Amino acid sequence: MSDRTLRLAVGTLATGGATIAAYLTYARLTHTPIACATGGCETVQSSRYAEVASIPVPVLGLAAYLVLLATAFSTSELARGGAAAVALAGTAFSTYLLFVQVAVLDAICHWCLGSDVVMTLLAGAAVARLASGRRLVLRPG
Repeated sequence: MSDRTLRLAVGTLATGGATIAAYLTYARLTHTPIACATGGCETVQSSRYAEVASIPVPVLGLAAYLVLLATAFSTSELARGGAAAVALAGTAFSTYLLFVQVAVLDAICHWCLGSDVVMTLLAGAAVARLASGRRLVLRPG
């Protein structure tokens, strides 16, 4: 797959993730009820796990998605590596938060699940982009 295609995938996915995170950030900061199909969104969003160092988790997600979106505009090795690192860290954090929803809170937020899926897909695209940028260079003798 070409770098252009992978950059487009990263950009599109990051935009989708940023939209979810922006909605959750807005709801959190304005104390607006979240449209929720599962009934667990408010439980998850009001739990003690919804903040890290007094920063709402959706704000952290929004920041990560915006960083990933910015990397889609660059063809540099730094952008590829940075995107892979941010997306893999985001996926690890998403996995932890999914565990918390299921095992600790006994509540599922479908917005969070959507963000988890987007971040996991982003990790795949970012790692594929990083791998495609590494070219085997054979040097004589």
